[in-house]
Amino acid sequence: MNIFLTIGRIFFGVGIMGIGVLHFFYPGIRPLIIPELTNIPSDLSFVVYFIALLLIGTGSLITIGKKFNTISLLMGVIFLALFLFGHLPWSLSAGSFNDYWVNTNKILALCGGFLAISTINAPKPEHKIVQLLAKIGPIGMYLYAIMLYNFAVGHFNNLEGISNIVPKYIPFPAFWTFLGGVALMGSAISIFTRFKVRTILLLLALNLFIWLLMLHLYYTILFPHWRDGENFIGSLTCLSFCGTALVISQTASKKNETYTQQSSDSVQEILNEIGKPLKTFT
Repeated sequence: MNIFLTIGRIFFGVGIMGIGVLHFFYPGIRPLIIPELTNIPSDLSFVVYFIALLLIGTGSLITIGKKFNTISLLMGVIFLALFLFGHLPWSLSAGSFNDYWVNTNKILALCGGFLAISTINAPKPEHKIVQLLAKIGPIGMYLYAIMLYNFAVGHFNNLEGISNIVPKYIPFPAFWTFLGGVALMGSAISIFTRFKVRTILLLLALNLFIWLLMLHLYYTILFPHWRDGENFIGSLTCLSFCGTALVISQTASKKNETYTQQSSDSVQEILNEIGKPLKTFT
């Protein structure tokens, strides 16, 4: 048994479960999932609970390691759709760096996490559509790397602002903020260039776990109700990102270097498959 792979999968699953549970304690759909739907009408509250149960159920399967490959793959596709059609339009309309961009990058990284999880000891899918979708699994680590890169740039461009987030008990906040940006940027470059991914992503996972303990949990305990539980979201996403880093460190291999052509071919095959009924109908 690969202990890093197991811990990474559990961390990610627990993080997803936690995000689902928060929907029972705070109003509407969490902005991390869909922006601007915290004031959802009461007659549509079943949508909130459906999303909550979907996240809890998926996270539970991932955590216990039972029949999680297909559901993780499908959730990765769903989160990619949420990124493209939910978060990205809001972020672009808002203009400069803002809270929308933070959640936009987080949803993309969670998408990458789901796809990375789906590749763990994955059996060959029986359904043809699932077989085609499974070919996009290797791109998960690159979607995750985009988040790392963007957050690193945010550390460098807004050094003073992000330094203010560092807890007061930690000295030299500007130094740690800059060092954090270096860690994120270095990890992104490692993934994109395939340079020592195993070692660097293990170090990133350790880094993220330290941030979880010293920063995110610190604010979650002190200010649990800030922005309707956003500090909880910060802790849970950090845990999920830590888990994703562990999974990528163990699953990135040379056999995935052909992912670009495979993904392109699979997308075309999917479109062809979807088009068959339309051609028959017309």
